Amino acid sequence: MMVEIVMAEASGSGKLRDGRGRRRGLDALPPALSALRLREREYAVERLVGAGERYARGMDSTPTRIPLAQWAESGRTITWRGHAIFTRTGGRAGAPALLLIHGFPTASWDWEALWTPLAARYRLVTLDMLGFGLSAKPPRHDYSLMEQADLCEHVLADAGVADYHVLAHDYGDSVAQELLARSGEPGARPLLRSVAFLNGGLFPETHRPALIQRLLLSPLGPVVARMASRRALAGTMRRIFGARTPPDAALLDTFWTLMTNHDGRGVMHRLMRYMVERRTHRARWVGALQAARVPLKVIDGAADPISGAHMVARYRELVPHPDVTLLADIGHYPQVEAPDAVLAAYLAFRDTATGSPAFSASRTWSRT
Repeated sequence: MMVEIVMAEASGSGKLRDGRGRRRGLDALPPALSALRLREREYAVERLVGAGERYARGMDSTPTRIPLAQWAESGRTITWRGHAIFTRTGGRAGAPALLLIHGFPTASWDWEALWTPLAARYRLVTLDMLGFGLSAKPPRHDYSLMEQADLCEHVLADAGVADYHVLAHDYGDSVAQELLARSGEPGARPLLRSVAFLNGGLFPETHRPALIQRLLLSPLGPVVARMASRRALAGTMRRIFGARTPPDAALLDTFWTLMTNHDGRGVMHRLMRYMVERRTHRARWVGALQAARVPLKVIDGAADPISGAHMVARYRELVPHPDVTLLADIGHYPQVEAPDAVLAAYLAFRDTATGSPAFSASRTWSRT
C-alpha cells in the first residue's frame, strides 16, 4: 500500500475547426466566448496582482491560464451519432497517448494548467463530453455514463490511438471506471494501460453531493437548472475548493461560460442522472477497481467535502495495493488548485508504474 500526503502549493494553439475539420475564424466563435475574451483581458492585471500576493505567501507565482477562446480555437469538432463534439489533441507525436476526461459541470478546459507540461511528455487527447462545454447539448437526450464511455472510445479511434492511459476527474472518474471494466472484456477497442483518478465518486456510498446536485436530481431539477446563476455557481465552487485556493473571478466566468454555452442550463438536470448510474453499476465499477490488471493511481484533494479524504479511506479499504497521493488543504479541483502537485504525483506514478506487478500482468494478458 502506498499513501503519500503532500502539502500542495496553489496556482492560480491552433484554430477551432468545424465538423469536417476545416478551420473557423474568430468571427465564428460563440458570442459568449467573444465576451469572455474581453473579460480575460480585464482580469489580466488582477491576476498579476494576485500572483504577487500569492508569491508573498510562499505559493505559486504563475497563475497564467490558457484563455478559453484560445483553447476553443485550437480544437476541432467531430460528429458522433449526429452530435457535434469538441475535441483537442496535442503533445508529442509517437509518445504514449493520454486521455484526459473532465468532470461535472465543466469541460476539458479544466486541464489547461496541466496541458503544456503533459504535452512535453505525452500525446494528449481530450474532449468535451456530450452535454458539456463546447459540445452539443441536445435538450431531450437521455445522457448516460455508458454512452460517454462509447464517445471516449470513438474519440480515441478518431485520433488513431491504439493504446492509451487515462487521467480523469469527478464525472470522468465514472467514465474511466467503465473503460477499465471494458478493458477486461472481449472486443476490439484501444488497449488501456493505466488509470489515474482525481477527486470523484468512485464509491456511491462515500459520495457527498453538493446541495445543488441533490436538487438537480430531484423532481424540481428542471426548475432548479433554469434558475442557476453565476452567483450560485460561485458559492458552490467556493465551498468545494480548498480554503487557501479559492476560485477567482476569471475562473468562475470561464466555468459559467462553459456551463451555459448551447443553453447548458436546460440539460443540467438530465446530466445529473449519473448519480443514479453510479449506484446501479456499483458492482461493475468497483469490481473493475478491485480486479484491475493495469496500474491505478488516486491523486486527491483531501479537503474536498464531496470526495476528499473520506473517499480515499474507502478506496484504501476496498482496492488492493492502493497507490494514493493526498493533497493537504486542496479541494475538489486539484488540477486547477494545485496543478504542480498533481503533475508531480502523476509523473512519478507513470515513471514507476512500469515496474508494478499490475503493469506486468497487463503486458502479458490479452483479450479473447
